[in-house]
Amino acid sequence: MKKRLPDILSLKKLFGSQKSKPQQPIEPVGDDPTPPTGDNTERKDVAKKPLLKRIDYYIIKNFLGTYIFAILLLLAIVIMFDVNEKLDAVLTAPLKDTVFKYFMNFLPSIAAQFSPLFTFISVIFFTSRLADRSEIIAMLSSGISFKRLLIPYMVSATVIAVSSYLLSAYVIPPASIQMIEYKNKWVKNKEVVYGNNIQLQVKDGVMAYFASYDKPTRTGYHFSLEEYNGKTLKTRLTAENVRYDTAGIWTVTNWQIRKFDGVKEKLKKGASLDTLLNIEPRDILISKNDEQTMTSPELKEYIERQKARGVANIQNFEIEYERRYAMTAAAFILTIIGLSLSSRKVRGGMGMNIGIGLVLSFSYILFMTVTSTFAVSGYTSARVAMWIPNILYTLIAIFLYRRASR
Repeated sequence: MKKRLPDILSLKKLFGSQKSKPQQPIEPVGDDPTPPTGDNTERKDVAKKPLLKRIDYYIIKNFLGTYIFAILLLLAIVIMFDVNEKLDAVLTAPLKDTVFKYFMNFLPSIAAQFSPLFTFISVIFFTSRLADRSEIIAMLSSGISFKRLLIPYMVSATVIAVSSYLLSAYVIPPASIQMIEYKNKWVKNKEVVYGNNIQLQVKDGVMAYFASYDKPTRTGYHFSLEEYNGKTLKTRLTAENVRYDTAGIWTVTNWQIRKFDGVKEKLKKGASLDTLLNIEPRDILISKNDEQTMTSPELKEYIERQKARGVANIQNFEIEYERRYAMTAAAFILTIIGLSLSSRKVRGGMGMNIGIGLVLSFSYILFMTVTSTFAVSGYTSARVAMWIPNILYTLIAIFLYRRASR
């Protein structure tokens, strides 16, 4: 007889019934930070990706390195030509003054002045070298878009722009005071120390007049101060001379005050009188390069004060104030133009790109110099004159960028 196979119940009796255990969650293996998904599973914080990758640091390092090397090379050339031009002053003045009072204060201003030019040249030179070695092609072929490639360039341009603005707005102006003192003493004195027939507005309805003013002694001669109510003269103070004190007090000597009330007149005299006037010696006489000795907040305050007084010859101060901001924006504009021009291989090689870059960068500086004369002549405001080159070259940058990113 054939043996009968055990049924299911027999198998359960033989092996016993076992309850199924709940399945344990599978733990991740290795360094995978992604947690298992589930209804009751809390997601762990996923490590954030870095904003800048290794390729970005590579571009920034080479960009800024090329820029610093170009600036140092320029400063070496400037020192050589400047020493040759001012040889008599260099041989006459003490070596300590020449090094620390002149060159240590003169070279930062040169670096800030030519910063946009060498930003452009650095972009052209470095990017042309990458394109010549087919590194740009490799980056784009690996999936990096032209827009993404622009990020490390703009980061580098931001570093250069911020550094240039801080130098020109806060560091260079105090240093320029010592540099100008050195040049006035040892090279050629261009300081204005005497003036005639000076009239300015102290505040609304109050006019001051100096027949002559001597800056070294801070003394004005044949001084008058008139107060008007509309077109009617209310008070007139006249003095033989007036002297400015370091505490901000003006002392008038041999003075007379006339107060007018209709047809009546009251006269008061005295030998000496201390008074406060909203005038400083630098408001009376303006020397060449005075605008370079003021920080941007001081320059803005000075321009507003002089405009309120009706002073007309402040165009150089307005141009200097607007130029500092325009030069900062130029770093970004010229960086985009430089990348767009040199990101592709050309038949002429690197020399062709560098040649085009030099022409565009020098034309930018020349264009800004030409437009600044418009503000001096009164054809446009200083802001418009300084931003005309930036507006024009922004349009050029947009055209070249779209053409290069296709």
